[in-house]
Amino acid sequence: MAFTLPALPYAHDALEPHIDALTMQIHHGKHHQAYVDNLNKAIAGTPNENKSLEELVKAAGTISPAVRNNGGGHWNHSFFWELLAPNAGGQPTGALADAINDVFGSFDSFKEKFNTAGATRFGSGWAWLIINNGTLQITSTPNQDNPLMDVAEVKGTPILGIDVWEHAYYLKYQNRRPEYLTNIWNVINWNKVAENFAKAAK
Repeated sequence: MAFTLPALPYAHDALEPHIDALTMQIHHGKHHQAYVDNLNKAIAGTPNENKSLEELVKAAGTISPAVRNNGGGHWNHSFFWELLAPNAGGQPTGALADAINDVFGSFDSFKEKFNTAGATRFGSGWAWLIINNGTLQITSTPNQDNPLMDVAEVKGTPILGIDVWEHAYYLKYQNRRPEYLTNIWNVINWNKVAENFAKAAK
């Protein structure tokens, strides 16, 4: 079965002023759609055609670059849209908040370390909060790789990921990636992150 573009769970302008509507329209409707289209082309008529997205991503080291890059792009963006929400932000609560405080000392310290991981990722890529061997860890990946991949430098289960490709922020923030990273916390859906944490921690 061919992969399809998931619908956004909010309107294009719902994340204003932190992420502008035009960026969302292009990022979701053009960039993500292109990953889906190119992934479908790359797997057509091959043994990968009947594999799940998760199976393709986890086998990144043994599949073609086209499947790795576009499969990663599809997985990463499908994950990313769910992590954003209007009128969100604030801080996590409950078990997730406790885990962040235990590992990073405080929520502010966590944000600072996460923003540094995103700001210092050379070129295009992603910053991640993962569970690795039962512990929270911050990491980053190049291009459309993610920590589920067998080729990832640091492997684990993502519970939060932020896109630091220029197409995610350039229309509004130009070259000011750190400003984008500071502002995106205003639209992070901590309920979804907590849900991811609970699943991954089982």
